[in-house]
Amino acid sequence: MERRFEIRKHAILHDAQIKPQVAEGMLKRLEQFARPFVVSFARHDSQANVRMYLGGLLSDLGRKNVESIAYRYDRDRGGLQYFIGVSPWSHCPLQQELSRQVGTELGEADGVIGFDPSGFPKCGTESVGVQRQWLGRLGKVDNGQVGVYMSYASRKEYALVDQRLYLPRCWATDKRRRKKCGVPKTIGYQARHALALEMLKTNGPLLPHAWITGDDEMGRSSGFRKDLRALGERYLLAVPSNTGIRDRESPPPAYSGRGQPPKQPFQRVDRWRTALDRQVWTRVDVRDGEKGPLVTEMMKRRVIARTERGKEGGAEELLVVTRTLEFNGTMKYDSYLSNAPAETSLEELARVVKAGHRIEDGFKRAKSEAGLADYEVRTWAGWQHHQTLSLIALWFLILETRRGKKIHPGIDGSPGSEPLGYRPAAGLQPDRSRLGTANHRTKKQTTRVGSILSLQAT
Repeated sequence: MERRFEIRKHAILHDAQIKPQVAEGMLKRLEQFARPFVVSFARHDSQANVRMYLGGLLSDLGRKNVESIAYRYDRDRGGLQYFIGVSPWSHCPLQQELSRQVGTELGEADGVIGFDPSGFPKCGTESVGVQRQWLGRLGKVDNGQVGVYMSYASRKEYALVDQRLYLPRCWATDKRRRKKCGVPKTIGYQARHALALEMLKTNGPLLPHAWITGDDEMGRSSGFRKDLRALGERYLLAVPSNTGIRDRESPPPAYSGRGQPPKQPFQRVDRWRTALDRQVWTRVDVRDGEKGPLVTEMMKRRVIARTERGKEGGAEELLVVTRTLEFNGTMKYDSYLSNAPAETSLEELARVVKAGHRIEDGFKRAKSEAGLADYEVRTWAGWQHHQTLSLIALWFLILETRRGKKIHPGIDGSPGSEPLGYRPAAGLQPDRSRLGTANHRTKKQTTRVGSILSLQAT
């Protein structure tokens, strides 16, 4: 394991340590927490299955799949297998309730929505959507499934709120495998960017936000950036180092007096940045309290980016480049394109970059604590059911973490108290309690050579 990941692992484990009084009454709070998610089920046995599965995902089981959870509760695995893998119940009402709660509890006007694909290595060829494809988390092409995930981050916290299973073209046109795995007839091939836009249109109104972020797989698509501009969204998307850009702030080549005046030539971002003067970089110190400072440097420049087909993009964008000294002494560069105004401060851009990285923390926590990758289902419905319940379980953990950071009277499981996040939507379940929102903020600072800027935590 690389040193930086080893350090991050110990930091996460340290953060996971809680005092006994924080966990007191947790089972009762889980029962209350599950209420708005189970009200869409008419049958009591289905409601019981949801509660049981959430409890299993939040337990200390080594592998949190259907069989392990059923055995833990001394239940016949067949019934739970059918409920998760075959039963036609829709996960959409549960997912919508999750987005509504996240928007209510964490929402801030300048919140950040993030998109990121995540791969799950799988054996065989029969599980829905599985094939040899790029699995970003493994950093290689391998046999597996890919889900596209939507996250939300504010200064209060972050959470994963929605997911879509990527169905490759070969699956979309294979009637036999589609039927065997129960892929709905309404589901056809959609690129990963189209899946992200679909989630944005569904959940965006529920999540107060000012920014859209994504990794370089999302940002490399000039079409995706164009679609976000058409929707009136402001984005800061990572792009690969070989992205072609034309620097609008550098003087053009000398004019010979003939023909059209020359323009700056297109250059790869990585080659362009090597020629930058040292003075263009601004140091940013993002401090995490006891974890010490994270030092990076940033710069921004107005550019025109090339499309994937080598043509000039029509819109002027803001190129943001960060560089950070790695543990092995090398410099790590990350590049982003944004449709934000050129006068947008580095303070704000640094906040959004940091918020965009929180989705990685969400994946790590969901896979290690909420069983996101532990499923053993092959069907379309099974994947959706497990993933949705896993994200809901992660949300419960996030609420418990927030509760632990700021314990106040009446939240220890005593009668009349409700867990953070328990605010059912109108028409789902009456809510007789009102609760306060814990607003935990951690101070950060941004320092610039010769001056000091303010950067709050995301």
